[in-house]
Parts: sequence; C-alpha cells; structure tokens
Amino acid sequence: MEVIFGVIFHFIGGFASGSFYIPYKKVKGWAWESFWIVGGIFSWLIVPPVAAWLTVPHFVDIIKATDGGILMLTYFFGLLWGIGGLTYGLGVRYLGVSLGSTIILGLCSVFGALVPAVFYEFSPSAGKDSIGTLASTHWGQLVLIGIAVCVIGIVICGRAGTLKERDLNKEGAAVNENKDYRFGLGITVAIVSGVLSACFAFGIDAGAHMADAANAAWRTAEHITDTRNFLYKNNVTYIVILWGGLTTNFIWCMVLNARNKTFGNYTDGKTPLLKNYIFSALAGTTWFLQFFFYGMGESKLGNGASSWILHMAFIILIANMWGLVLKEWKGVSKKALTTLIIGIITILLSVILVGYGNNVKDKEVVKTAQIEAIK
Repeated sequence: MEVIFGVIFHFIGGFASGSFYIPYKKVKGWAWESFWIVGGIFSWLIVPPVAAWLTVPHFVDIIKATDGGILMLTYFFGLLWGIGGLTYGLGVRYLGVSLGSTIILGLCSVFGALVPAVFYEFSPSAGKDSIGTLASTHWGQLVLIGIAVCVIGIVICGRAGTLKERDLNKEGAAVNENKDYRFGLGITVAIVSGVLSACFAFGIDAGAHMADAANAAWRTAEHITDTRNFLYKNNVTYIVILWGGLTTNFIWCMVLNARNKTFGNYTDGKTPLLKNYIFSALAGTTWFLQFFFYGMGESKLGNGASSWILHMAFIILIANMWGLVLKEWKGVSKKALTTLIIGIITILLSVILVGYGNNVKDKEVVKTAQIEAIK
C-alpha cells in the first residue's frame, strides 16, 4: 500500500506539473514576463510557507536552527534550478507543451540521475551511489542503460521537432495553435532548462537536514516506532530552494519588463486585470503542487532516484496529453507525429529501466541487511 500511495502521489504531482502552464494561456494582453513573475510569486513565495505552516509544526524554528552553510547550498541549487524553471517556461513557449516538456524533462531525468553519481565519485558520502558503483553493479548498469536510452529518446523527439517545423513552414500548411513556435531557439533553452532543472533534486539532497529534523520531530510527537516517514517532511526544505528560484526569475522578469516597457501590464485597465491575476495565481499554485505531492510520493517510496524518474515520467505523459488537446501538432505530417510518439515511448522505456534498476538495488539492500541480521 505504501508503494501504491507513492505512485498515486507522484501521478498527482506529475499532473500538476504537466498542467501548470495551461492557465497562462488564458491570460490576455500581458507580456510573458509579466504573467510569469506574478505566477512565480505565488509558486515560490506565497504558497510554500503556507503549505509548510499547514503541515510542518515550527518550520520556522527548523530553518533558524539549520547551519548557514546548508542553507546557502540549498539556496544556491535553488538559484540554478530557478534558471532551469525560467527557461522551462520559455522552452514550452517556443516548442509547445508537448515537445518542450518532453525534451526538458528527459534531459532533467538524465542529469538528475548522473550528476549526483559523478559528484559522489569524487566526494564519497555514506549511502550515496557513485558513478563507479553504477558501472560495477548489475542494478547500476541497468540505470546507465536506461539513461542512454533516454538520450536516444530525446534525439528522436528533437527529430520530431525539426519535422514539425518543416511541415509548418510549407506553403499552404494548416495554421498551428502555437503562434510562438521557434524550434532553434526553443531547443536551445530546452537543453539549458533540462540540465539546470535537475538542480531541484540536488537542492532537496543539500537541504535534507531540514527534512530530517521535521521527520524526527513528527516521529517524536506521534510516538512512531516503525520505519514510516513524515509525509510532508520536504515542505520545509522547499521554502529555501524556492527562495533561490524566486531570486533568479524575479531579476530576469524585471529586466524584461524594463527592456520591453511592460511594467504597465500590472495596472493596464484595458486588459482583464482580475482574470489575468487569477489565472496567473492559479498557474503558480499548480506549479508548486508538483513539489508538494513529489515530497509525499518520495516519503512513501523511500528512494529519491526512483521517485525522481517516476515523477518525470508522469509529467511527460500529462504534458503530451495537453499537447494533443491544445492541437499543438495540428497541421503536421503523420511522419512527424509518429516520430514524436516513438520518442516519447523511448523516453518512457528509459524511465522503466532506471526504475527497475533502482528496484533491484532496493532488493539487494534488503537482502544484505537480512544476511547481516542473521550473522
């Protein structure tokens, strides 16, 4: 049941992440930077502490008691992730929800799995798997194969994007719903986003001390004696990570407001101001919900790598569902659409391989523990 609930929570989080951009499409008369930062203020500044206040007793005290070095490292990864989140919005804008999310999240899955392993090869830490461990164990080799398959899937999706661009540029081609489609620029920001978005996982790891403190306080208060973890333990860590994300996005959006002279958007009575603020707030809140449910899913599954990969898979599925609903592939050839589907299936296959590899690892850990107990 713990695993089932974990999968359900990750699905809800994936649905939130794959759907968050939809309310932005209802915003009228505002520049991208204006509605993006309004939504961001909700997702990175307002909603996280509210969620922590509702779920983690004395979360402020936990943050105050945390070592400054831990807070700065967690915040730093939040800054890098903020750049990834910023370019995620641009990638979706220029490539569409379907193709943009698939490429970004595929890369995010790859780097989320590889970068920590490389880091721990040079800076070993108890309980952390290095790239050497991955290369020398059966489960690790499965993970590496899965990562390689993911790269292949991303290349295939990139090919689908070039076919789409060619089809849409044909004379007399049907009008596509995505007016901002620009493959060259979109693929560039998508790559940047995919690499840096993985920093959120690193931020969770860096700020694990805060989550552990929340978990320990909950176990003590509830007199927990089994191996269960606090469902909302990561909510306190999110606050610090998202401060970093807010910093990056706020600075860039203010620069764009000044450059494009769009500060007037926030008070422009010629636009549906109330609706624009409501839809932007809804998008930002939905964006945060992905993290809220990710933390709940990870607390049930108990494996960060498996949780991360599973979460990415659900987002890819939901994002592509929205891509079809929004007719982002309207007017393209059957070959382009088929290529996209093959790319998505390839990425999902990679997710299954990585997940299976981590499952094998978990079983090996349990078996080793049982043997040690017998001794």
